[in-house]
Amino acid sequence: MLIAIDKRGSINLPLALRKEMGLDTGAHLNLEIAEGGAIVLTPVAIYPTVKLSGKGLAKLAEARKSGAVKMPARLAKQIANARTDPD
Repeated sequence: MLIAIDKRGSINLPLALRKEMGLDTGAHLNLEIAEGGAIVLTPVAIYPTVKLSGKGLAKLAEARKSGAVKMPARLAKQIANARTDPD
């Protein structure tokens, strides 16, 4: 498939290719240069992070145990995945 680079250095992935790969608007791709100069694009998922102090993590754990508040599904998923980052 032949594509062109525009004056800003951008490329356009044709709709058929995006559909085949399941890529929607806003999707992220990792670009690597393989041996021999081939360009490899790999879809990646980006997840936002929230940094909490030890005190904040303790409050979060307390809130999880109480179960008193119903949170939006997006926020509940982020909270469920929260963990301490050693760095």
